[in-house]
Amino acid sequence: MSVRFQGLFITGTDTEIGKTCITAGLTHALAEAGARVVPVKSLAAGQVQDAQGQWVNEDVQQLHAAQRLGLTPAQVGPVQFREPCAPHIAARLEGKTLDREPLLAAIRASARLGELALVEGVGGFRVPLNDGYDTADLAVDLALPVLLVVGLRLGCINHALLTAEAVRARGLRLAGWVANTADPHQPHVVDNVAALAARLGAPCWGHVPRLPDPSPAAVAAHFSLTPAALLQAVRQVQEP
Repeated sequence: MSVRFQGLFITGTDTEIGKTCITAGLTHALAEAGARVVPVKSLAAGQVQDAQGQWVNEDVQQLHAAQRLGLTPAQVGPVQFREPCAPHIAARLEGKTLDREPLLAAIRASARLGELALVEGVGGFRVPLNDGYDTADLAVDLALPVLLVVGLRLGCINHALLTAEAVRARGLRLAGWVANTADPHQPHVVDNVAALAARLGAPCWGHVPRLPDPSPAAVAAHFSLTPAALLQAVRQVQEP
C-alpha cells in the first residue's frame, strides 16, 4: 500500500548534475523558514573510509550536514553500498537485492522523522533497481510531487523535456525545476534556461551557478523564492 508523505521527490536529468547540492540547499532554505526537514538519500552507492575507519558516502554526508534535526547518517542514507556504480550492480556485488518493500520501508522510516521529506533519487528518473523495479516506480510508490534538477550542459534541453514527459506519464506532478550549472563553460546559458522555462510547464525555482563553495546556504541563496515563499510553494504542491 502506498503511503503519502509531505515533501518532494528530487530527480535529475542525469547523474552527476548536482541533485545532492540542490537537495541540501532546499533543506537549508526550508529549515530557515521553520520547517522540520528530513533529507533522504534513497540509495547511495559509493563509500570510502573516513579517518575513523567508518565507511561513508559523500552525498549522505552532504545531506546530513544540511539537516537540523539531529538525524544520524544512517537515517539520512538508509540504504548504502560500497561500490560507486548503478545501484542494482552495487547490491549484487554485495550479495544483496534491492527489493521494493524493504526499500520503501527504509525510506518511509526516515521520512517520518520530520515534517517534510526531501527524497533524492538516483541518477536520472529511470534507474533500474532490480529486474522489474526502477526509480520511476519508486517515485510513484512514494506519491510525492517531483522537483527536477536540470544539469546545464550540452543536451540539457532534450534531457529535461524527456524527463518531464516521463514524470507526467507516471501520473506524478512536476512541482518545479532548478537549473544547476554542471558545465561552467557551456555557451548560451541564458538562452538554454529561457527555452526550458518556455517548455517545461512548471515554475523555475532557481538557477545555481558554479560555486567555489557549494554549501547549502550558498546554494539556497540562488533560489528564486525566499525561504518562506519556498515553504509555501512546497506545501501548495502537496494538494492533489
